[in-house]
Amino acid sequence: MGLRVTGVSVARGGVPLLDGVSFALEPGRALVLRGPNGCGKTTLLRVVAGLQPALAGEIDCAPDAIAYAAHADGIKATLSVAENLGFWAAIYGTSGAVAALSRMNLRALAARPAQNLSAGQKRRLGLARLLVTGRPIWVLDEPTVSLDTESVALFADVVRAHLAQGGMALMATHIDLGLPEATLLDLRPNKARLPEPGAGGFDEAFL
Repeated sequence: MGLRVTGVSVARGGVPLLDGVSFALEPGRALVLRGPNGCGKTTLLRVVAGLQPALAGEIDCAPDAIAYAAHADGIKATLSVAENLGFWAAIYGTSGAVAALSRMNLRALAARPAQNLSAGQKRRLGLARLLVTGRPIWVLDEPTVSLDTESVALFADVVRAHLAQGGMALMATHIDLGLPEATLLDLRPNKARLPEPGAGGFDEAFL
């Protein structure tokens, strides 16, 4: 089962951002959101991941199908790299922590406390967490932030392998990961129209 988004509208801080977004994501495919900074890409991803409610519309996917990765890497500073992955594997009831170390080039850092990692190493560890979730739909907000060119290519390979196994990826990124399975969705046509001054809505909050 894939992911279907129908007529979804989202807001941030009470301000409407996007209106009537619809798309379908099938197994083995990726969808890349495009649009200017502040247009609502992050908010839409958070809504799809179930972290905040939509203003309107429907999101249909299997329960517990989504793994979300954003700017916070979801790591515990005092645990080692291996212990972090082991922790998340236990949370999700999966195995594969050792394999995830290799796939994200972290084996040499396995015993290092996460608090002693560089920004790029922390990002690789945060992304390695995706590999132990066992979840088919990856929702990714700027996943390549802090990654060097070599690590971007490494992550692209990981995403490509995930898609080849029937997984899916929904992401906001300005980096071309070279995924032939990916399509682009420009969100500019879905920009929400703000209410006119004095027409209710925002002005009433100050009465």
